[in-house]
Amino acid sequence: MTAFPTVEPEPDEIYEVELCSGEYRRWRYLGPDSLASSWWRDEETGHEFNEASLMYVWRIVRRHESPATKD
Repeated sequence: MTAFPTVEPEPDEIYEVELCSGEYRRWRYLGPDSLASSWWRDEETGHEFNEASLMYVWRIVRRHESPATKD
């Protein structure tokens, strides 16, 4: 079994996520709510959800690097 490093998400950062199907998605971490549920937004669909609502296995692959802004 391969061990993956744990990535602690930071609010308003975008992460590349691998789903159990092998599909990769870009999700923005919105942070915890008042009940400590972690919320995310799929950057492609705009759908917002909390981790407890997911019905499949997933993992954070890496933080998505934003392109450098030009001066």
